Amino acid sequence: MKLIAALASGGLVLAVAACGKAPEDDGAGSTGTEFKGCMVTDLGGVDDKSFNSSAWQGMQDAATRDASIKVDYTQSNSEADYEPNLQAAVDGECDLIVAVGGLMFDATKKLAEANPEQQFAIVDAKVDLPNVFSMEFNTAQNSFMAGYLAAATTKTDKVATYGGLNIPPVTIFMDGFAEGVAHFNKVKDKKVEVLGWDPAKQEGSFAESFIDQQKGKSLTDTFVSQGADIIFPVAGGTGVGTANVAKENPELSVIWVDVDGCKSLADSCSVFLSTAEKNIPAAVTDALIAAKGGAKTGHYVGTLQNQGVSLAAFQEKASMVSAELQAELDTLKQDIIDGKVTIASKVQPAAA
Repeated sequence: MKLIAALASGGLVLAVAACGKAPEDDGAGSTGTEFKGCMVTDLGGVDDKSFNSSAWQGMQDAATRDASIKVDYTQSNSEADYEPNLQAAVDGECDLIVAVGGLMFDATKKLAEANPEQQFAIVDAKVDLPNVFSMEFNTAQNSFMAGYLAAATTKTDKVATYGGLNIPPVTIFMDGFAEGVAHFNKVKDKKVEVLGWDPAKQEGSFAESFIDQQKGKSLTDTFVSQGADIIFPVAGGTGVGTANVAKENPELSVIWVDVDGCKSLADSCSVFLSTAEKNIPAAVTDALIAAKGGAKTGHYVGTLQNQGVSLAAFQEKASMVSAELQAELDTLKQDIIDGKVTIASKVQPAAA
């Protein structure tokens, strides 16, 4: 295995670990020649402050670590762009094509089947083909912790969540969040209510966009009017609308997703209680370096155990989190890892 086992961010491991299987190496990769990595974004653009921007960071980190790796991206403005953008990358003789987002599953599968010698990778989906490396993240786990945190810190006993689209990479966050609140209610004998998502019915509030900040603001205003004081947007750039509302309302806190909100939206750091992070940059970096070494395929699942997902530091809202609550969150994390606390979400990725 010509792999980089330890990653730059948080020690994430793609080697043969409990929750991750390394890409398979056929020994055909180059070591010193230029290697071209091409990324195709999902909706929202490369600066979405969320999963596209974090994947691009991973591409850039790979180029920094290995000067022979050259990276570029193509932006998708609609779902109709996926296939032609991927085809353009094939035509452009890219060594590895990284598709960002589960919505690109069909297009990636089609192009990978049509071009069996071309290496692909995909974020937030699993494509079972010998020339595709799949990266998934069990964000139900850290979102469960985020739900517990929200339930423990709300002053109104009402918290809320909404999504960009009703798709598994989004609803997995919402499932975990709602289950975390329910767990808090069970162990503390409380009745904190979750607005915006019913995990049993798989129904809730969606912006139908990852870029519409005005829709994010509208949904947030509605939740605030219903009494919510903590909101968990799972909607990429749409969630910026929520952060903007919170900047004008000191009683409102936001839990961000994917990338630490205090890094991706530094001017809004004061509104973020925490972030349910996905360590996409490290996974993408490792996929590029492994592909350059000759790896063709594989499946990685980020979890709390391998640091592929995490709950970010509390930053400027740290005063809301007591030492006792921090201890409870630490215990909860270990209980999830050990299987003492189970998460019911049906859209959790299978262990690699």
